[in-house]
Amino acid sequence: MKKLLATSLLLCLSSFSVLAATPPNALVVAQSLDDVTSLDPAQGFELTSVQTFTNVYQRLVQSNPKKPTELEPTLAVSWVSTPKSLTITLRKGAEFASGNPVRPEDVAFSLARVVKLNLAPSFILTQLGWNKDNVDSHIQKVADNKVKITWDVNVGPSFVLSLLSAPVSSIVDEKTVMAHAKNGDFGHAWLNDHSAGSGPFQIRQYTPHEALVLTANKTSPGGAPKLGMILMKNVPDAATRQLLIEQGDADIARNLGADQFQSLKDKPGVKTLALPYASLYYILFNTKAKNNPDLANPAFWKAAHWAFDYKGIAVDLMRGQFQVQQSFLPQGFKGALKDQPYHYDPEKAKAILKKAGIKNPHFKLIVSNQPPYLDVAQALQASFARAGIKVELIPGVSSQVSSEVNTHHFEATVSAWGPDYFDPNTNASAFAYNPENGSKTLAWRANWQIPELSKMTLAARAETNEAKRTQMYETLQRKVRENSPIVVGLQNKKLVAIRSDLKGYVQGIMPDMVYYKNVSK
Repeated sequence: MKKLLATSLLLCLSSFSVLAATPPNALVVAQSLDDVTSLDPAQGFELTSVQTFTNVYQRLVQSNPKKPTELEPTLAVSWVSTPKSLTITLRKGAEFASGNPVRPEDVAFSLARVVKLNLAPSFILTQLGWNKDNVDSHIQKVADNKVKITWDVNVGPSFVLSLLSAPVSSIVDEKTVMAHAKNGDFGHAWLNDHSAGSGPFQIRQYTPHEALVLTANKTSPGGAPKLGMILMKNVPDAATRQLLIEQGDADIARNLGADQFQSLKDKPGVKTLALPYASLYYILFNTKAKNNPDLANPAFWKAAHWAFDYKGIAVDLMRGQFQVQQSFLPQGFKGALKDQPYHYDPEKAKAILKKAGIKNPHFKLIVSNQPPYLDVAQALQASFARAGIKVELIPGVSSQVSSEVNTHHFEATVSAWGPDYFDPNTNASAFAYNPENGSKTLAWRANWQIPELSKMTLAARAETNEAKRTQMYETLQRKVRENSPIVVGLQNKKLVAIRSDLKGYVQGIMPDMVYYKNVSK
């Protein structure tokens, strides 16, 4: 019956037929799914992926959506800490969607497989000094309902708890996952398009670039969801998403452009939401681009700061969807810098390039074809042109762009970075950290070798005096802002439209904080 319902929903949206309303027990979400590379929490790092994890999996602790600095027990009920350990008591009677109980063994398996697979988000947990050889010894069952987590690096328990709240720390059902393991992959190939979690929903069907169907997990430890099904339909065109929400063929339209958002403000039956969001937009240059050595020159990075039309994009083009933010901590985070030392000055950019002897400044810019990425990239192409820098735009689907960046097959990209947990280290460890172990941070993607900044990032992470720690992150931000191949320019809001009869939709400041459990209509 569920499969028939899913199929009928897909056919309905495929034809864009006008409905009086979407099915009463199903939530229909129109968005782009083209960013998905994997639905395995050990790999998925994209917006759609991490939002799915929040609804399909649970972690030991998770942020309160209204107060994200506050961690709430989820699969954990309590913990006892020492300077280098956490002993966590698990929720009694908690079960996965399969019916298997949530055990200490599942916690150990879930966290260790992230480290052993060593995929994109693994650097979040390897910050604890874990690697494939030692991780099993650091996560041990100590009782039928208790697991002990230890670490050797110089960090405190509160920082470790923040890491355990990240999407990559989602707890998976070891028995179900290992039943589908092949060639030592810890079930990774199967989890790319299936789920094995304890969250309020489970993956029923995923067709890449078409649709993702979630069905209710009525035995979820946090309680059953109010709706029986979620259909996320891939609608790459923002104007079509606008049409679907306007006609009532979708309950939620996500990632709208500024034009669509403004058009929907006065439409009957529709409510528009401009939601605070801790996402930063930046240009990232590959300092080892094969055919463009100029991108390794700090003078080129400096010129890019003055060729970036910050206010023109934030205010004029995007009409308030963005605010100017030139440092790697978003507003809302402790220690985020508020001053903006750069402004648009194409003549100054030209002078910097001329002094550096860069005679033919140019680069190829790969970018997602989704709003607002392409809109921002086109505006940058124009503003850089007035600074004498030729930019060739190469739009593509989000997953393709991510793949090219992660394999270093690019010259430059415009993208966004959202924090993984509510601590300043989450962004510092991406923008100012590139250790020798090859953690796939933003600095690593830029091929930017920064041993001194990496040491400073580790020192800030270890500091327990909060005032001193805040000062250390302020210093790090200034150093990155002054000399980096990652040019931060904007912080955005998420533009979402929902049908007026929808109740219980919650979205927080962090990228993964989209909650469907209590949605009703």
